[in-house]
Amino acid sequence: GQVELAAAFHRAGFAAVDVTMSDLLEHRHGLDDFQGLVACGGFSFGDVLGAGEGWAKSILYNEGLRDQFGSFFERGDSFALGVCNGCQMLSVLRELIPGSDHWPWFQRNRSEQFEARLSLVEVQASPSLLLADMAGSRLPIAVAHGAPGGITAVCSEDGRVTIMMPHPERVIRSRQFSWAPSDWGDDAPWLRLFQNARRALA
Repeated sequence: GQVELAAAFHRAGFAAVDVTMSDLLEHRHGLDDFQGLVACGGFSFGDVLGAGEGWAKSILYNEGLRDQFGSFFERGDSFALGVCNGCQMLSVLRELIPGSDHWPWFQRNRSEQFEARLSLVEVQASPSLLLADMAGSRLPIAVAHGAPGGITAVCSEDGRVTIMMPHPERVIRSRQFSWAPSDWGDDAPWLRLFQNARRALA
């Protein structure tokens, strides 16, 4: 997951840096050094229900990490994206994220199993920096699980933090689809999400 997300952000003009929780704990990196924080999917902390919650609690129950993440989210020049397991993790950190009180809690899938398919989603109007000018778009996206009421993503009230269960990083190129319109070119529409992040920092 982290490699796919790094590739998507790199394609949009970012310098992507892989930072582990151990790096933060041992002060090899600090969130003050970055404008963007991306919590990836890929079953961090194990392929089990609630893995994202375990990840979040490793932050909430460590005073140094809690302060570091809290300061990052309070900054006016930062943005964050949580995907899949990272979505679950950031949703549990809502007490540190201004304007996230309305976020849902993520529950077990009705099917009781891992889901992997392509689903069509519609982008609704929102303040999300990452989904700017995408409202009304109906796009296929890689999905690995379900969410309450068909919810795909939510954002903080100021739009600087977006969390989503599906994987836009897996569908940023037309060749990643079994079929795509010929006028798409090499870049698929979901690359716009990552390009929007770059524009927001310009």
